[in-house]
Order: sequence, then C-alpha cells, then structure tokens
Amino acid sequence: MPLDKNFFTDVYEVVRLVPKGRVTTYGAIAEYLGTKSSARMVGWAMNSAHSTSDVPAHRVVNRQGLLTGKHHFATPQAMQQLLEAEGIVVENDQIQNFDKLAWYPAKELL
Repeated sequence: MPLDKNFFTDVYEVVRLVPKGRVTTYGAIAEYLGTKSSARMVGWAMNSAHSTSDVPAHRVVNRQGLLTGKHHFATPQAMQQLLEAEGIVVENDQIQNFDKLAWYPAKELL
C-alpha cells in the first residue's frame, strides 16, 4: 500500500495540537480525521514522524495507554523520558492515570 503523504501531514497537524502533559491515541486521531478504522495508518505516520522534529510523537500511545511506539525512538527509554519530562508518570510502559491524561481531538477541538 503506498503511503499517503497528505494523511501523514494531517496526522502531524493533530499531534502538534496535543497539549504538553497529555497524551492521545492512534484511534482518537484516526476518528478525528474521519477515518476511524485507520488507527494502524496513524501508527505508520507516527513511525515516520521522527524525521519531523516538531511532531511530539511521544504523546501518542495505544488505546490502553501503552508506549507501543517506543521502539521507533532513538533509544527504548526515550519516549518514556520525554513523557516524564512533561510530568506524566509511566510504569511498565504504561501511562498512569491514562483516563485523566487522555486527550481526544474529536471532543477537544470542536
């Protein structure tokens, strides 16, 4: 499947809006973009985001608050370190108080 650069650009625009100290999910971004079933493609976009330094990719986790994208960072600990620098507690690769920290663009960006 060819990569859709316009979709990736749209994903990056949404991720740039995630407030510091909050996280969102692949599925929440897909839903906001009107493609609810494309959470995996959002993941592909995030995997490529590391070449775009102004995209806070560390703020995107899976629907359970797990750091499933951590292996795409420079080191396996980098994603957690970036989140912790923003005051987010991570234990065993999972965001603590995920329900309180989750940011859903479809609700927040009305």
